[in-house]
Amino acid sequence: MMRRLRRAERSRRKLLLRALTEESVKAPALCGPMPSLDLAWELLARVESRSPKALDRMLSHPYTGSWAGYTIRLLRAGIDGVCPLWVHLGHLHALAAAAAIRAGLEFRAEVPVWDGNVMLPSLGMARVACASPFSVAVVGGGPGRYMIGNGDSVVAIPSQPVDGPDWWGIRRVRVSVDTRRFTLRLDDLDPYRGLYEPVPPQRLPGAELDDWRRLIDEACQLIVRHSPAFAGSMPVGLDSLVPKPRVLFRNPSASTGEAFGSAVVGRPTDGAALASTLIHEFQHIVLGGVLHLVRLYDDDPRERIYVPWRDDPRPLSGALQGVYAFFGVAAFWRAVASADGASRRAAFEFAYWRRQSWHTLRELRADPVLTDAGRRFLDGIAERLGPWQNDPVPADIAELAAVTTEDHRAGWRVRHLRPSPAVVTELADAWTAGRVRPPVTVDVADLPPTPVPDGSWSRARVDLVRLALTPADLAELSDVWQTVPGATGADLAYASGRYLDAARGYRAELFADPDRPSSLVGLGLALRAGGPHPAARALLHRPELVRAVHRRLRDGHGEAPAIEDIASWIGRLVSE
Repeated sequence: MMRRLRRAERSRRKLLLRALTEESVKAPALCGPMPSLDLAWELLARVESRSPKALDRMLSHPYTGSWAGYTIRLLRAGIDGVCPLWVHLGHLHALAAAAAIRAGLEFRAEVPVWDGNVMLPSLGMARVACASPFSVAVVGGGPGRYMIGNGDSVVAIPSQPVDGPDWWGIRRVRVSVDTRRFTLRLDDLDPYRGLYEPVPPQRLPGAELDDWRRLIDEACQLIVRHSPAFAGSMPVGLDSLVPKPRVLFRNPSASTGEAFGSAVVGRPTDGAALASTLIHEFQHIVLGGVLHLVRLYDDDPRERIYVPWRDDPRPLSGALQGVYAFFGVAAFWRAVASADGASRRAAFEFAYWRRQSWHTLRELRADPVLTDAGRRFLDGIAERLGPWQNDPVPADIAELAAVTTEDHRAGWRVRHLRPSPAVVTELADAWTAGRVRPPVTVDVADLPPTPVPDGSWSRARVDLVRLALTPADLAELSDVWQTVPGATGADLAYASGRYLDAARGYRAELFADPDRPSSLVGLGLALRAGGPHPAARALLHRPELVRAVHRRLRDGHGEAPAIEDIASWIGRLVSE
């Protein structure tokens, strides 16, 4: 399937290049100091005649797609981008020149220069002297003697992907595991490697490059050992990584459908984290290719769906992407967790992601925005993901995964759901009147979620829970917890299993700031750990209502009650 998707992407990009060429020819002034794009098209035709593989390689390059999509949007809007429009249009000459070099042609072409950098996609970047931020250089020659110059500088292009004087080559990492071969570019140069707009080069220091090589080797070893199906298809569908700095306690990554074959990845802590991330982004890449061929849903930009991997409501398109990506993540951790000597971390990640993916999948399958093809697609995932919900995992790990899931969902509710003002007023009036029980109208349907959050959210609790998964880690937790962004003493107590201390800590946080979402949910979790509790039910299942009523009472005259008292009162009519 991956090879078919690759062929489809090449065809799509070829059509985009032709559309760009034809539209630019209608207004020659758009090319500025660069020659007509027809000349680039003619050079590409020569490449195809000499070496079809060289043309296919250029069309398959991930950033050919991201450049084409970005530039055609600028062209049709008649606006400049990060650079003048002629620089973006002129990048086609650079693509053609890179393909001509790979084909071994004798040629001469003019290419754009941005801040002294001349990019030849998939090959590398020359650095030339220039007085203006945007200018033109010449690239040309023949096999073994290709050069880039602009009158002030001349740079020889190495015949191998290595660095040279005023030349940075695209670095590659090659890994062999049994019969499997992985080749990944670490592209820190191409201006179109970013997700949204062109970016300048950010060359990796040597020590970080060595770290990436080690991590990629470890990740590929794990993927071959535990996920042979991914090991067979991933080398075809994922061939370029954009390395980003490490973010503590996070594995940030992203990709875009236009850059088929590439992922932006933050440097992880170990090979297992990278393996999980590579599979996650590979799934996004696959689905992006499928969506260029098949319509799985009708257009619906409304941000309305809860997903456990984001703190904001998502449109159906984003939710579906996440389900498919984390279905892959769950598959990886399931295989790792079932291996001999598997860690508690692997069991937790499997239990967590199978549960999260399944919850969102069940919601999406009933969504009317799906097409028939979209329903069949999700049904296929459900056939595999559904039975995984019954796979055995240690009871305490299953409980951790369930509680962590509940933690995030309650935090989403309190920040993105707005209860009906009429219900809030009715409850506040009933409390003020001294009613023993709240009105039976408490459990009403929610208003649609709003993408504008009411308060910030901290993921510190789940970070600490992960750190405490083994006894050794738990012993060290008191030494390292302050390195976790946003962590509080109450979070540490909760992750350490000291639930009474955690409840006292969260009460103190709420006394200082009764609106803080993480403290509201944390108190609910700590109270519930001691057994059934009406305040815990309200804080975990209707936290937005508890906070809204408490706010209304604070806005009135007199001293407001403790928010825990309001939660206990409302919780009498809230079920688990």
